[in-house]
Amino acid sequence: MNRLQEKYQKEVIPTLEKEFGKTNIMAVTKPVKIVVNVGINKKENADASKFIESMTQQLMTITGQKPKVTAARKSIAGFKIRQGDAVGLCVTLRGNLMWEFFDKLTSIVLPRMKDFQGVKRATDKTGNYNLGFTEQIVFPEIEYDKINKISGLQVTIVNSGSDPKEALRMLELLGMPFEKAE
Repeated sequence: MNRLQEKYQKEVIPTLEKEFGKTNIMAVTKPVKIVVNVGINKKENADASKFIESMTQQLMTITGQKPKVTAARKSIAGFKIRQGDAVGLCVTLRGNLMWEFFDKLTSIVLPRMKDFQGVKRATDKTGNYNLGFTEQIVFPEIEYDKINKISGLQVTIVNSGSDPKEALRMLELLGMPFEKAE
């Protein structure tokens, strides 16, 4: 069992049960999956196939799982996208890979960012948390010399509950480095 998963079982669940008045352990909010997305910009990447190949290797290095190429569902003339064109890469992490990635994100990646003051305390209306990174090189596994283009990525932490306050408290107890309230 991962260190963070063990912490969730032993510390977070009892705390959330007590603070939010839950009587059933299954009613407590828990992380279900983490989704990592990278978009492909056709204008900047004239040779999209090389970019996809390169980013696939980088996402495999970061997450430990092979990404899926996402395709456009319909044509959009303004963006010069045809139906079926590759528009991004997506990795969905569950189970041990999810816990390992979350542990690495909170204990290594976020604290080592330049001028890091904490992440915002904001979720969507169902309690899912989104983080955006402007560069993939913030992850320690990526070798700067071996990348051909810097690209941003989005990390979404999907939770089982529907209460944003409970989701934020769960993330805080798991070690998410939130910014200090003024």
